[in-house]
Amino acid sequence: MVKTTNRLLEKTNLRRLLVKVERYNYQLKTLLFWLFFICTLNSFSQVELKGKVIDFITYLPLENTSVYVDKSTIGSVSNRDGKFILSVPKRLQNDTLVISSIGYKSYKVLVNDFINDAAIFLEEDIASLDEILIVAETRPKTGNDVVLRAIERLPDNLPENPYLQRGFLRHRERNKKEYKWLIESAITLYDSSYASGSDKNLKINIDQNRKSFDLRDVDSLFAYSSYLRNVSKTFKMSSKELQRDTIKTETLVKAIKWNDERINGLDFLFRGPLNLVRNSNRNNSIFGADILKNHQFKIDTVLVDNDRKIYKIEIKRGFDFVGLNTKGIYNEGFESKGWLYIYWDNFAIKRIEYDLIASSDKQKRRSKSLLGTLNNHKLVISYKEYEEKMYPNYYYYETPKLVNVGDRSTDKLYKTEEEKKKLKEEQFYYSVQEILFSEIIQDSLVIVNALKKPWSDDIFIQRPYNKEFWKNYNVLLESEEEKKLVEDLSKRATLFRE
Repeated sequence: MVKTTNRLLEKTNLRRLLVKVERYNYQLKTLLFWLFFICTLNSFSQVELKGKVIDFITYLPLENTSVYVDKSTIGSVSNRDGKFILSVPKRLQNDTLVISSIGYKSYKVLVNDFINDAAIFLEEDIASLDEILIVAETRPKTGNDVVLRAIERLPDNLPENPYLQRGFLRHRERNKKEYKWLIESAITLYDSSYASGSDKNLKINIDQNRKSFDLRDVDSLFAYSSYLRNVSKTFKMSSKELQRDTIKTETLVKAIKWNDERINGLDFLFRGPLNLVRNSNRNNSIFGADILKNHQFKIDTVLVDNDRKIYKIEIKRGFDFVGLNTKGIYNEGFESKGWLYIYWDNFAIKRIEYDLIASSDKQKRRSKSLLGTLNNHKLVISYKEYEEKMYPNYYYYETPKLVNVGDRSTDKLYKTEEEKKKLKEEQFYYSVQEILFSEIIQDSLVIVNALKKPWSDDIFIQRPYNKEFWKNYNVLLESEEEKKLVEDLSKRATLFRE
């Protein structure tokens, strides 16, 4: 009886002990879960940095200044007003924030110590010429030689492994007075490597949309006539066929989309000839084997970029014209102008400022009569160095685009000078694309999983607005002028829908 009682007591005590252990384990697991959750939340939470970059001497705002966390992929650029905004994960708050611009001394501060809405004044910085002269004998002597060396080093300086980049796109079109179209999107770029051809090995996807206003169907008649020419061999343009009230909006929108894709779509910008460095290994590329036929390069000076010497090289007209070989459009007969910035130490291309100016007689006549300008293409591409490789950081592409045509034979007889001026202003749009890349992903598993999903660079597809997605996503700040134009566009779009 005593033994039975003792056994019962032992079992009871064991049960109590097991219950206590289970409770303890549960509490421990709960504690560990919340600790992990808090740590994870803290690592994914963001701190927002805002500021304005100004020239120390002139007090003018500095546009396209690089703002980034050192040794990370997180970064942005300043807008036309010198202002920037950057979302930084809290796990990087003890890292160094760098604000740098070519030709200026860099500003560096811990992320945690940065004061929001402060004005950051950058002073000019000059390279030490004495050091340059010491090693001058072993280096390229001319601008042409420096550029050829940079092209030769591209396999070493550009990524050799697949990667993803996440970024922000702002695409806008306007006439002389107002915006006609604005779209802001989050995008992902996939590139398998510089060595691979971009046609099959470079992809772009539109992930989310933030803003989307489109009023171009009001007056995009040139796109309509071009579209009809493309789909119908018997099409003959007449003023009656180009009256807006006789054209279905649905057909006009289809024509606008078709025209955008061939002139300034993402595919044209990334896989086409204007991706000067990435696509230089393609046949007939602008910066390819025959680069010196249609370009000449002259060393202007040596500057400093974040404590590194960098060549500033002028791009000048070559012996032949530059052309883009755009299907269905005379996009030939240009001369090149602009600047190249190439690092002194490894000949990596840091920044390109590239304009194509109408130069042939045919292109001059076309540009003056149809577009009102000889500067047909304005391109800026800057690169960010990460783990000794150069990745795209910022794109700016601007081109005038013809939108309105018709019978102008009676202009001189029946139209006043004011009416003719208004017609000219409404004849074309300025189309601008800006892209900021703020994250680089090299994880092979993430890349493989991303490629399994469908990809589309169609910016016209309607996507629901995702507030949580945009909460901490890095974007380009609008300038004050752009804010007003966007507000005006949103009001006109609302009235148009009503």
